[in-house]
Amino acid sequence: MATALILSSHVAASSVGGTVQVLALAAFRIDTILAPTVLFGRHPGWGAPGGALVPVEAFEGMLDGVEANGLFGQIDLVITGYFASAAQVRAAARTIDAIRATPRTGDEPQKKPLIIVDPVMGDAGKGLYVDVETAAAIADELIARADIVAPNCWELERLSHTQIKDPAGAVSAALVLGKPVLVSSVPRGPEIGVVYADRRQAWLAAHVLAPSAPSGSGDLLTALFAASLLDGQPISYALARAVGGVWETISYANSRRYPELPVSEMGSRLKGVSTAVRMERLA
Repeated sequence: MATALILSSHVAASSVGGTVQVLALAAFRIDTILAPTVLFGRHPGWGAPGGALVPVEAFEGMLDGVEANGLFGQIDLVITGYFASAAQVRAAARTIDAIRATPRTGDEPQKKPLIIVDPVMGDAGKGLYVDVETAAAIADELIARADIVAPNCWELERLSHTQIKDPAGAVSAALVLGKPVLVSSVPRGPEIGVVYADRRQAWLAAHVLAPSAPSGSGDLLTALFAASLLDGQPISYALARAVGGVWETISYANSRRYPELPVSEMGSRLKGVSTAVRMERLA
C-alpha cells in the first residue's frame, strides 16, 4: 500500500486542501499523513474561517515526529498545497530534501517518491491570497524540487511570466517553467480544461464549463492525478481519469445542491473516465 505525505490545510467542515485530498486518496487505498499548515473550521470563501494558522515550530515538530517514527523512508508521494507563511514553505523544502535522502524501506526500495507541488498563491479575479513573501518562497524553494507542478492558469502565468489564453499558451508556459505541469482552468472556447505538458508530450482534457462548482476542485484534481500515477497509469489516462473524477463530483454536487464536494459519497466513481471529458493530444 502506498503512503502519501500532504503538506497543506486542514479545514474541518469544508472539502478543500489537504482535507479533500485525504478523502480522495483513501478511495485508492493510499495511506495519508497530513501535516496541516492551518487549522480552519470552514473555507474562507464562506466567511471568517475560525481556527488558526499553525506556527512554524508546531509544523516542523509534526514533521520531526513523522521522521522519528521512520516514515520518511516509506513515503511514495508528497503533495504540497496551501502555506500560511514563507517559514512553512522553507520547512516543506527541507522535508522534501530529507525524504529524498532517506533510504527506502518499503517493498520497492528502488522507487523514488513523487513530489507534486500545487503552488497555491491566488486565482484569476482574486489575485494573490497569500502574502508576497509566501508566494516568493513557493516559487524559489518548491518549484525546483517538484517532479510535477500543479497550478491553476493564473498561478502558471505568474510563475512563468507568460500570458495564457488557450491550451497552446498553457503548453508554452509549461516549457518556460521547465517542469512537467498539470494546469487547471485553461480556457478553450465554450469549454474549460486541464493541460498536462512536459518536454515530450502535452494533453488537454476538456469539458463544458459548469455553471458553478464547490471550492476544492483543484485540490481534488491533484490528488486524483497523483493516485493514477502511483497506480502506474500512463499520463493520458491519468489525466482523463482525474479530470473525469472531478467533473463527475462537481456535477453530482450541483445536481444535489451540495455546498461542498461529496468526495466520500462518490466512492469508486472517482476512478472512472467520464464520457463528458474530451481528450486531445497537443504535442
